[in-house]
Parts: sequence; C-alpha cells; structure tokens
Amino acid sequence: MNTPLPGRLIGASLGPGDPELITRRAWAALQSGARWLYPVKKAEEASYALGIVQRGGLAVPADAEPLVFPMTRDPVALARAWARAATRTVELLQEGRDLVFLVEGDASTFATFGHLARVVRELAPDVAVETIPGVSSFAAAAAATGLTLAEEDETFAVIPAAYGVELIDRLLGDFDTLVLLKVKPLLDEVLALLEARGLLASSCFIEKVGAPDERIVHDVRRLAGEKVNYLSLLLVHNPGRARGTLRRGCRKRPAATTTTDALTAASPQ
Repeated sequence: MNTPLPGRLIGASLGPGDPELITRRAWAALQSGARWLYPVKKAEEASYALGIVQRGGLAVPADAEPLVFPMTRDPVALARAWARAATRTVELLQEGRDLVFLVEGDASTFATFGHLARVVRELAPDVAVETIPGVSSFAAAAAATGLTLAEEDETFAVIPAAYGVELIDRLLGDFDTLVLLKVKPLLDEVLALLEARGLLASSCFIEKVGAPDERIVHDVRRLAGEKVNYLSLLLVHNPGRARGTLRRGCRKRPAATTTTDALTAASPQ
C-alpha cells in the first residue's frame, strides 16, 4: 500500500493577466506558506504566471522554484521535460510541505497544471491534488471587449486555431460564437476565411488580455500580415447562423390511468 505524500499539490489559477482577477481562494493559497512552483519556457526566462502575482504586489518567496516546460513539438524533448518537472515536484512534496503551482488563466482549461498533476500521479498515485478555478482568457476577453460569448439559447465553442480553417469554417455553421485561441500561426488564413464568410465586422482580436500591454482590435482586417503575440485570440460571432428547433421544458407525460377509470371505461353505459 502506497503511503500518501505529506504535501499537497495545489494548482492556483491566476486569471489571464490582471492580478485583480485572482480569486480570494488562490490569493490565500499564495500566502499560505506553501512553496511556489511556476512555469517557464526555458531556464532563466521570465514567467508570465509569476509576473501576474508580482503585479498584484506579492513578493516572490526566496525558495520559489521554476519548472521548465519548453515550447516544442518534439515528443522526446517534451517527455523528458515533463518527467523532470514531475520528478522534482514529487521530491518536494516528500519534504512535507504543500506546493502551489502558479497557473495563468484557469487551471482546468488548456493549462500546464492538468498535465503536470497527471504525471505526478503516475509517480505518486496517492498524492493529494487541489485545483483552484479561475478566470479564463476568453471570459476575460469577452468582458474587456464588451461582447458576450452566448445569450439565452446561443451556443459557443472554444478551440485552438491550429486545428485549421476547414474545421473553423465547419464550426461557424454549428455555433453562434467561436473562440479561436493562439491564432498567431494561422492569423492570415483565418482572416481570409472570415472575409469570405462576411464575418470580419462581427469579430474581435484580443492580445494579452488583462496584462499592462493588452491590445484589443475590433477592425481585424488591419491585422493581415502582422506578427501577433502567442497569447492572442479571436472572438468570432456569426449573427446569421441558422438554428434548429429547441425542445423547451419537459415532455408532457400522458396522465396515469387509475383502476376506477379503467373499470368505468369498460362498463356498459
């Protein structure tokens, strides 16, 4: 039987950039005495997640430790990085102190924390893991731009733009709003699709939402040919989408027939 590790692994969602969007629960975890872990793309590089906390006025503890998660598609390099990060996390948990892992955005949505927790559990199945929810980038983007993701019976979907324009084109017929994350590599292709669909005017681009250098562009056609930040997304609303019929409320069940009713119906009049 495995002995539970004495420390907990806590994923603290910090929101996408504005420290005022850090929840009270995450703020308490940051000041709980737990040791901080934070993600970096490579050693000695600044951490976006750590920067959110610093802008909030918290001093970085002297024993805060970075974990390297490289930006690469190389499966071998990724596997090694995840193994190193998870092994180090388990080592620290064995010291008996809680660890709070800093997560930009929401820890359950396209975040590093879910993968880290899964690999840690493979090494230490009984580890206690807590996930503190937070504000996602697309929720903050909708609020910052004054747009809504969905009203009443509308539908919306969130996908990485890297799935390509063919899928995006298909989903535009199925959803009233599409959130396209990480649009940098395919921005020109997506803009061409939106122009062909007549949706440029109902789209909005948001870069580094909540950060000091946040940028919002409503006239997205002027972004053509521009190199944008990795932390960028497009909100695309399709006001002309044809919707199907909704089933409202519960299906009305036929009234139950009592024994008396049945006998009365069977009796000659």
